[in-house]
Amino acid sequence: MGRGIVVGVWLLIGCAATTPMDQPAPDQPSAGRQVRQVTFDGVTVTVIIDRPALGSMDALVVYHGSVQSDRDLLLAATTALDTFKGILDRQDMLLVSVLYPQENLPFGDGIRQAEAALLWVKRHAGPELGIRVGKVFLAGHSQGGYMVTRLNTMHSTNGVIANAPGPLDLVYRCQLEESGQILASTFCATLRRTFGPTTADPGAYQQRSLMNFVQAYTSDILFVQGLNDSPIQMHSWPNFKSQVTACAGCRGRRFVEIPGGEHGALFTSASARSEFNAFIASR
Repeated sequence: MGRGIVVGVWLLIGCAATTPMDQPAPDQPSAGRQVRQVTFDGVTVTVIIDRPALGSMDALVVYHGSVQSDRDLLLAATTALDTFKGILDRQDMLLVSVLYPQENLPFGDGIRQAEAALLWVKRHAGPELGIRVGKVFLAGHSQGGYMVTRLNTMHSTNGVIANAPGPLDLVYRCQLEESGQILASTFCATLRRTFGPTTADPGAYQQRSLMNFVQAYTSDILFVQGLNDSPIQMHSWPNFKSQVTACAGCRGRRFVEIPGGEHGALFTSASARSEFNAFIASR
């Protein structure tokens, strides 16, 4: 999945402490952050909600990258929330960071929880939080970019941003692990336990690769890719970009490639940040 990004992490659960004079009027919404479980159509997922003190707002739903254990989900989701919030010019948006599971699941199966969180935001967040939700955007980094790209083939939103989405080709990635050319990953190990090695059932691996989701995008999508990302990512990136570009029935697709940028290029490049904010502002 490439190299990680180094960011500061902080977690605030619930509303910020205030003095009596600072307390909002009873009929005014209050700003704050909370961790809660939400459910849509029988699927429950944990989310972190970060909201401004407004009654009406657009929403940005964010998805974190890969973790080794589901014990790390809260930290990963908090980091994703803080990192996307840190590059977002707007301060009037509801941010929802999704703790989609990964441990002991065949890669990609966390899409059920990822989808449930999105549909909860679209259909239930307003009444449950006592606000009006306007536009809904998706953003993801690394495996989170994989999730939002897949979700864009399933449900329409006001726009999707995917930074260094992947894995692009699980057959290629997991074959490198099987031959000992790269270190083992938890998601390839789980796929081997489920389907056997890539030589036994390459189709099962390919069906879960992002290369299998290059059609039928329902909303405009912005891809950001650092060109100095890991060799695994860059091996498949030109083919992925070519196939997405060739999609005849997709909504708008824009690729922003950052020379010298690494796996977290969206968060380290001023030009990528500008593209990110311009994309949201234009929709």
